Amino acid sequence: MTTTPAPEATVPAPSAPTATATAIPTSAPAPAPVRPGPPPRPRPLAVLAATGASTAALLLLVALGTVLHHPLLIPPLAASMALVAASPDLPLSQPRSLIGGQLLAALAGFAVLAVAGPGLWSAAVAGGLALGVMMLARAPHSPAAATAVIVALEAPPFWTFTGLLLTSCLLLVAVGLLAARAGRRRYPAYWF
Repeated sequence: MTTTPAPEATVPAPSAPTATATAIPTSAPAPAPVRPGPPPRPRPLAVLAATGASTAALLLLVALGTVLHHPLLIPPLAASMALVAASPDLPLSQPRSLIGGQLLAALAGFAVLAVAGPGLWSAAVAGGLALGVMMLARAPHSPAAATAVIVALEAPPFWTFTGLLLTSCLLLVAVGLLAARAGRRRYPAYWF
């Protein structure tokens, strides 16, 4: 008996890719992260306006603090003024953050003071609590944490301290507005 060979199995030739075929993207190596450099050199007029405005605002705050017997409020407000004068575009410098952050931090300090009394431990808790409250209110202002610390350390009279703080914050915003006009900058980027 003779056997006939089985037909050979044929494998279809690979077809050329068509226009409708989807190409698998190849990943290129990720670019190296760019390290930020120092900020650009400020214009001389902007430096002069920021320096003059900060000095004038702080002298006014010293006078106000001396008259009302609250000179310890000067350090956090000096930091606030530095933000407003030197970096008026930052969210931390805007009136919402400056005024809201300072007042919320003071309230956090008074709340801790009411529960735990004055002292270093209370001051630490007040500073941390102030940060959380400011974040929740979307009014971050880092110098305000020092305001909460001052309240928890010194136990100032609520209404006098809060009134002075509000007046001082409004003064800083007003000086920031004047400095921005003099330095041909825009401040604030937003109010609330």
